[in-house]
Amino acid sequence: MRIFDPHIHMTSRTTDDYAAMYDAGVRALVEPSFWLGQPRTSPESFYDYFDSLLGWEPFRAAQYGIAHHCTLALNPKEANDPRLLPVLQELPRYLLKDHVVAVGEIGYDSMTPEEDHALAAQLELAADHGLPAMVHTPHRDKAAGLARTLDVVRESRLAPERVILDHLNETTVAAARDSGCWAAFSIYPDTKMDEDRMVRILREYGTERMLVNSAADWGKSDPLKTRKTADAMLAAGFTDADVDKVLWQNPVEFYGQSGRLELEPEKPEAGGATYEGNSILRGGS
Repeated sequence: MRIFDPHIHMTSRTTDDYAAMYDAGVRALVEPSFWLGQPRTSPESFYDYFDSLLGWEPFRAAQYGIAHHCTLALNPKEANDPRLLPVLQELPRYLLKDHVVAVGEIGYDSMTPEEDHALAAQLELAADHGLPAMVHTPHRDKAAGLARTLDVVRESRLAPERVILDHLNETTVAAARDSGCWAAFSIYPDTKMDEDRMVRILREYGTERMLVNSAADWGKSDPLKTRKTADAMLAAGFTDADVDKVLWQNPVEFYGQSGRLELEPEKPEAGGATYEGNSILRGGS
């Protein structure tokens, strides 16, 4: 079984997680930029973070046979902090980088005017750079948040087939599907979706333009939820081809629109590789 996790925050995870993911079948992933649990206080902290998603994390993933890509953006939560708005002016130089396969996460957290501005501006950046967009739908007032998101998407120059709507659930999946955008679901231990609910949605809506991710971060989450969803699909009577469609082909097709998807990780150097003089081995060079 091959798995592509289209949304996971590996900067929050350990090398043990990379090893377990590989053993579970994960061969590729996309890491969206997001907030760090506490507020950033300057734009410069974003740039160091972006650099790590373009350098250190692909190196770390490659040591475990996993191809790493990222999406970059000013995230919805921090779009409300005026100190951080210069990030929007700096993003274009990062969106040119090879491993960037979309603009994201963008969208809504609290549905403020500041978030309206950041969402619209970054959809335009995606159009300017020929990239798709990963859109975070809010965890509160999901139906209203999705409706507001779709209004902004329709007003942008980005075609709906180049937009993925993430963190969907039973209350938002129909509208998301009707919009022509791709639909993504985060599978969590206690919140958001779980495997059984995901199986029921796939039974009702089919497998076209549907993605499943773990969205694992530093909170209570599970980087193996993609594999657990695949196993739940098989137990419910879905075929191997159905699983491959949702867990591999769909994310490849969506992010492949960037023209930058490379599904073979760089091979580790003989004798132990380093990145900027650092290895993943504690105590190593």
